[in-house]
Amino acid sequence: MNKTESKVYKERLLALRARLRGDVTQMAESALNKNRMDRGDNLSSMPIHMADLGSDNFEQEFTLSLITNEEETLELIERALERIEEGTYGICDDCECKIPKARLNAIPYASNCVKCAEQAQRGF
Repeated sequence: MNKTESKVYKERLLALRARLRGDVTQMAESALNKNRMDRGDNLSSMPIHMADLGSDNFEQEFTLSLITNEEETLELIERALERIEEGTYGICDDCECKIPKARLNAIPYASNCVKCAEQAQRGF
């Protein structure tokens, strides 16, 4: 991959990283601020029914799960940025073949070609 192409992918990765960092921060604040202190310690805003408590807990757990997924994606983005600096971006980690540009356009932090990614997903 030439320097011009690398620069384009680097810019995409940096923009995606910035967006995800903002999303993670916003979701974390939303999930973690749903407690009694943020509700003004007003008992009238506390859920009365067990179903309300369950819904609140489910929503918080769901948000925390999304945060975990986005943090994993951020790690993949960081690794892709490192590969750009090393000059190994666009090369499959497993078979060392070129990763098709169509795949990198869809998933700019991809570290495997489609074939190797499918095999990894199947557990081979």
